[in-house]
Amino acid sequence: MIYARINLAKTNYTVFQSDWEFIRNPDINALNTIYTQYCRYKKFPSVMPIFDRDYQDPENDIIGYFDQSRLVAFSIIRKYDPDNVEAVQFAWTYHDPKQSIGIESLKHECALYKELGYKYLYLGGADEYKSKIDGFEILGPL
Repeated sequence: MIYARINLAKTNYTVFQSDWEFIRNPDINALNTIYTQYCRYKKFPSVMPIFDRDYQDPENDIIGYFDQSRLVAFSIIRKYDPDNVEAVQFAWTYHDPKQSIGIESLKHECALYKELGYKYLYLGGADEYKSKIDGFEILGPL
């Protein structure tokens, strides 16, 4: 697998002014329902479960995205140290695919974590759609 990150210094995105929030007391059933819808829509042949502790870990931010006050998407962002965060998981309902919530939420997260002082947002696999984000970098060997 090829891994990637976003160099946040090379981005110039804007934090959403509404329709999102940090979820401090997550409704695990609601988040798992969204994750199930997402995995079924994408027809993933194999899925890593999200464990309850992933939603409750103080090192993870849960960001909720809303459409007309209804939670329709979330991200789990892992905070490693003052410079580095990782986009661990994103899921959404695909209730309106034209909204492109996936790519738009990633831009929002770049702006948000840059504003919070982080330098890098790690992405996991270097998927094609991620390469369209400003600051995209492929990680090399050690």
